Amino acid sequence: MKINIKEIPNEYSKIGGAIVVFSMQNDDGYEFRPPAVKLDEATGEALSKAAASSDFKGKFGQMVEILAPVGVAASRILLVGIGEEAKFTPLKAEQIGGKVINKLMYSNEKDVTIVIGKHAAHCAMGVLLRHYKFDKYYTTEKNIKKISVEQVTILTLEAKKVAKEFKEFEKIADGVIWARNLVSEPGNVIYPESYLEQIKELESLGVEIEVLNEERMEELGMEAILGVGQGSASETLMVIMKWMGSKDKSAQPIAFVGKGVTFDTGGISLKPGAGMEDMKFDMGGSAAVVGAMKALAGRKAKANVIGVVGLVENMPSGTAQRPGDVVSSMSGQTIEVINTDAEGRLVLADCLWYCQDTYKPKFMIDLATLTGAMMIALGQDYAGIFSNNDELCERLTAAGQTVDEPVWRMPIGDGYDKLIDSDIADMKNVGGRYAGSITAAQFLQRFVNETPWIHIDIAGTAWRQKPSDVAEKGATGYGVRLLDQLVRDHYED
Repeated sequence: MKINIKEIPNEYSKIGGAIVVFSMQNDDGYEFRPPAVKLDEATGEALSKAAASSDFKGKFGQMVEILAPVGVAASRILLVGIGEEAKFTPLKAEQIGGKVINKLMYSNEKDVTIVIGKHAAHCAMGVLLRHYKFDKYYTTEKNIKKISVEQVTILTLEAKKVAKEFKEFEKIADGVIWARNLVSEPGNVIYPESYLEQIKELESLGVEIEVLNEERMEELGMEAILGVGQGSASETLMVIMKWMGSKDKSAQPIAFVGKGVTFDTGGISLKPGAGMEDMKFDMGGSAAVVGAMKALAGRKAKANVIGVVGLVENMPSGTAQRPGDVVSSMSGQTIEVINTDAEGRLVLADCLWYCQDTYKPKFMIDLATLTGAMMIALGQDYAGIFSNNDELCERLTAAGQTVDEPVWRMPIGDGYDKLIDSDIADMKNVGGRYAGSITAAQFLQRFVNETPWIHIDIAGTAWRQKPSDVAEKGATGYGVRLLDQLVRDHYED
């Protein structure tokens, strides 16, 4: 879909397709914005009559639609409430853009014009994100609900300034949509080797790609990640992405690390069959990192950023890891594998250690669909975060509020850490029934040394059972905007 940004014209009667105008809520009920006033006049007060007959109050998201209005070229006019103007924030603008395109994208309209003065670039961002639909595998007409909208024109004040702002937003949206696509693909399409080929596309944006294969990981003593993939026919890979956008290419980088379990059967600790098909999205953490690297490189972020993803498939077979096995790790610490379905932390253990040992970053943030317990605790609205650094947590929390990818800090501590002590090794990979998300974080903390670090458990936020204002049901791309905003706020030249 193409999005155009243009200046608000003097009149609107000759604009075809669907026109979207806004009304705000006030003490007297509602007040049309100037474009709505002009269209109301051109249609012989059809808008105000329709609003009155439908009990329209200008509340946020409230809509009135007029089809084939007389007096204008438009095939329809959509009047949308934005609520109180003082409360119309950039996030609200994104939500309203999403609501508008969701209303119109199956309307048989090809062209949509949105007239908006405030937060126009954010409105366009919401349109772009909500327009997304993963439908590449539909082949029969009965299954295809075709999106009709091909072009959206944003009419706004200071169009050149808005267009420049939206150009950056568009690059971020590219990262979000790429992450959604990666998470949505089935396990027979996205597996370690094919995933690597996708990641290599970042080279065209100036991202340097390095790959550690199984042979190299064996040399480095990475038995933790290798053990997860030893039952699969696919090769386990660690992929490092480097975006050196700072003026000082030698400046200490920041680092993002992602769990990339392309399909998780649970291994020998086999998951129940019901719902196992959803385990294609157990690589959501890596998709967030890959998408963030695309966004940062796409908008030429002035920062040095390292992305590390561990790509592996967790399968049961005659060569699969057994419950009770003891493996070492690159750190030298040994791990008793109590449950082969607690595999993500084994993947991240070697990724985190390699990252901090090799690149000495200012901080590391890892993202993973790590524990079902996180979903029980926070549902699908917040991701849980665990950290050894208060300032980094505060900055990430603020970034999440800015882009509506909220996080909630959870506790870690010595008492929880003792729960993963093993009788026969340095640690075990599960800590028992209680505090499952916390003990998983405690496990990861043993592989970060003194590096400032945050673990983000995105088990509940990577995939939605219901659509939101800016995302269809399914993969959300959560984490891409969160990481990009953190970099934008604090870590660019």
